[in-house]
Amino acid sequence: MFTACELGVFDLLLESGKPLSSDAIAACLGASTMGMERLLDACVGLKLLAAEMTLEGGKEALYRNTEISNIYLTKSSPKSQYHIMMYYSNTVYLCWQYLADAVREGRNQYERAFGISPKDPFGAMYRSDEEMLKFMAGQNSVWSICGRDVLAAFDLSPFTQIYDLGGGGGALARECVSLYPNSTVTIYDLPKVVQVAKEQFVSPEERQIAFHEGGGVLLVESLLNEDKSGPVETQLYSMNMLVQTEGKERTAAEYSKLLEAAGFGVIRVRRTGKLYDAVLGRK
Repeated sequence: MFTACELGVFDLLLESGKPLSSDAIAACLGASTMGMERLLDACVGLKLLAAEMTLEGGKEALYRNTEISNIYLTKSSPKSQYHIMMYYSNTVYLCWQYLADAVREGRNQYERAFGISPKDPFGAMYRSDEEMLKFMAGQNSVWSICGRDVLAAFDLSPFTQIYDLGGGGGALARECVSLYPNSTVTIYDLPKVVQVAKEQFVSPEERQIAFHEGGGVLLVESLLNEDKSGPVETQLYSMNMLVQTEGKERTAAEYSKLLEAAGFGVIRVRRTGKLYDAVLGRK
């Protein structure tokens, strides 16, 4: 499916308006006839294509899109999933060859797959602006078919001010204002993501959608010493959490590890000498 999308098989068949032979498809897309025929037959098996036989000039298969391919795998469809397919193909798929290593080590395999360390261990790190754009377009395509159901699960009409944290390309925000026309949605995301969203996905005319740039978090906490020998007030706070809540007090290193796991790459710690200290994380 990834390969057929990348080569443009589904787009070609949609634009042709008629079934085509494997020879014709291969010629149009600059591929080998042998390779294309095997790809097309596999897509038939996956029910992404349909084949019909003709006796004209010898027995030959003619291929056409199925309805699901026309809707979800052609670039021109309003519900196209092409961009997320390409992101999965070029990024996610490459990590899966290291699944056994991920299970053994209990960590992501981004560094093995691409030779670079991820800034965000949950996959939101982009190797290039082009990859970020593909990911954002892909997320938009997902929300185009899933967003309305999520937003309609509860009646959100009483909420006139809605914040979409990590709203990316704005597709969910667009669905929200469509469903709740009396609401305004503010997308909160990293400055670079906001810039791309404004340039590529959300026009200035969509006045119900606004943006707020961010990506920093300030933790106000009572920090334990690194050897957990004190301060005694913090130790007692942690004991209180044990009997009253599910939290606990932590060292600066432990908070830094939590922030790193959430994708924050620049982390600074300041001890104030008072009851509470400060930990600043930035993306």
